[in-house]
Amino acid sequence: MFENNFFKLNPFSFDNKYHFVSFKKSIYELTIHHYNNCNLYKKILKRMKFKKKNNTKLEELPMLPTRLFKNFDLLSVSKDKIIKTLVSSGTSSFNVSKIYLDELNSLNQVKALKNLIESIIGKERLPMIIVDKDPKLSDRKIFNAKTTAIYGFSYFGKNHFYLLDKNGNINYQGLNIFLEKFSNKKFFIFGFTSLIYQILLKKISTKRLNSNFYNGILLHGGGWKKLEKWKIKNKKFKNLLTKKFKLKKIYNYYGMVEQAGSIFLECEKCGGFKTSRYSDVIIRDKNFDILGNNKIGMIQLLSNIPTSYPGHNILTEDRGEIIKKGDCISGHKGKCFLVHGRLEKAELKGCSDVR
Repeated sequence: MFENNFFKLNPFSFDNKYHFVSFKKSIYELTIHHYNNCNLYKKILKRMKFKKKNNTKLEELPMLPTRLFKNFDLLSVSKDKIIKTLVSSGTSSFNVSKIYLDELNSLNQVKALKNLIESIIGKERLPMIIVDKDPKLSDRKIFNAKTTAIYGFSYFGKNHFYLLDKNGNINYQGLNIFLEKFSNKKFFIFGFTSLIYQILLKKISTKRLNSNFYNGILLHGGGWKKLEKWKIKNKKFKNLLTKKFKLKKIYNYYGMVEQAGSIFLECEKCGGFKTSRYSDVIIRDKNFDILGNNKIGMIQLLSNIPTSYPGHNILTEDRGEIIKKGDCISGHKGKCFLVHGRLEKAELKGCSDVR
C-alpha cells in the first residue's frame, strides 16, 4: 500500500498535486481493498451503486457516516488477526464506535502519529506531563478514545508524570519534582482541552509551583464544547495559558478514533488544522455537494492509514470550513480548515468532553 520510504518523508512536504495523484490513488486502492475484504462494506457500496473505476475523482469516492461504526462491526481482516479494538467515548457501551486493528494497521498508526508529533517536538522523546489520571488506575479493560489518546501520545514522551492522582486531585509535590528536574529544557505537555482549562487555568495555583512552563510544548484537543459554553475561544485560551504559565508553544489538534494516527495539527500561522500526507478534508453542504473556501458545512475526512477496517473515507458529525487551499503563509501547500462544533441533532461525541 505504501512506498518503502513513505513514512520517512516529512508529513507536510507536499503540494496539492500529491493529493490529485498519489493520495487519491491510495484512497481508491483502499476503497477496493475494503470492498473486496469487508462484506458489509461491499453491500453498502453496492447500494450506493459504486463502480470500480480508477479514474474516479477523490470527492466522488464513497464515504461512510461515522455513525455506522457504532451500529456495525466493520473490519477487513479476519477476527483472529485483530490485536486491538478501539472504541470512542460514548455515554454507554452501546453508543460507541468500534475500530478493529490488526498488527499492520496499528503499526502504521504509530508511524504516522510519530511523524506528525515530531514536527512540533522534534525527534527526541521529551519529559512529559499528562494533564489527567494514569489510565492504569482505571478498571476499564477497553481502549476508549481517551485512553487511546493518552497512550498514543505518551509513546513520544519519557519520564511521564500524571498531574492528577487517583482521586482527581492535583499532585503538586510530583509536579514540582518534575519541574525541578526538567523545566530548564524542552518538555512535552498533553491534555484534553476541557481538562487543560479546568485544571491548569482554573484550579492550579502558580504560587505552589517552583517554576513556570516556559520551555513546555503543549498539545491539546477535544473538549471545545464545554469551552464554547464558557465563551472561551482558541485565541483567548492561548492567551490565558501564556499569561499564567509563560507558555509559548501551544498546539491544538483535531482527530477521531475512526482515523486514529492521522490527526490534524494546528498551523502556527493561519490557526487552521492542516492536512498531511496521511489526510485530506472535504466540506459538503446538506445535499452533499462540495463547498468552496470559507463556506461552512459537514466535514468529510480521508486517511490513507486504515487498512484493517474501512475508515479511510468518513463523513463526520462536525461542522467546518476550509480557509486555505495551498500556499498558506506558513509554507504549507495542503488545506487548512476550521472546526465549528457539532451538526444540529448530532449525537455528542463523547471524546470531545472527556472528564
